[in-house]
Amino acid sequence: MKVLVVDDELPARQRLRSMINELDDCIVCAEAVNGSEALARTAELEPDLLLLDVRMPDMDGIEVARHIQQMNQPPAIIFTTAYGEYALPAFDTHAADYLLKPVRKERLGEALSKARRLSRNRNDAQACELGVAAARKQICARIRGNMTLIPVDDVRYFQADSKYITVGYDSGQVLIEDTIKSLENEFSDSFIRIHRNALISIQHIQGLERTAEGRCQVCLLGVDERLEVSRRHLSALRRLIRDLHS
Repeated sequence: MKVLVVDDELPARQRLRSMINELDDCIVCAEAVNGSEALARTAELEPDLLLLDVRMPDMDGIEVARHIQQMNQPPAIIFTTAYGEYALPAFDTHAADYLLKPVRKERLGEALSKARRLSRNRNDAQACELGVAAARKQICARIRGNMTLIPVDDVRYFQADSKYITVGYDSGQVLIEDTIKSLENEFSDSFIRIHRNALISIQHIQGLERTAEGRCQVCLLGVDERLEVSRRHLSALRRLIRDLHS
């Protein structure tokens, strides 16, 4: 079992590495000191398991786990933390276990055995449950081979094209692998469906325009292009715009 150790404190990483080295069939494939590095290492090395701290700079472990669960083959996750109050949100991310520091070797062994029994794959229902339970604050995308985090507040729209989703945000566009339905479930509080293939950010809506052909398009702050609104979703969008300006 390949294990990625994620903790911002060197002594904690050294302690976990030492214990793992004494266990059969486990090897530390890498270490990460923050959330962004954890996501990059996971995408690069495809570990079987993350030993993941909760409180870290840049991005906490709960947020990291939410991003991990969006991957095609997410590794198992065991949280390691000195704080017991994060247990409930941690298990909402389908974590295999939750270990309190200082982690004991026997308890770590039990958690690793439990993680081995879990499937690395997560079905669509679990992914949707995760999205409803706690929406991500950032979108993880690969830009020129590097993992990049885009704040959801900077996203203007999601638009489906074949098996990819175009994410339009304040600095341009990126592609991610997801579905409009799962994104709609996850971000229902901040995005609205305007077409079978598109969601737009509620906070960035400027208004509606009608084309010479009679089609309705939405104008978004910071976006030059106009996105078409289907007849099916036009009434709900108009009501929302009225409510926003009332």
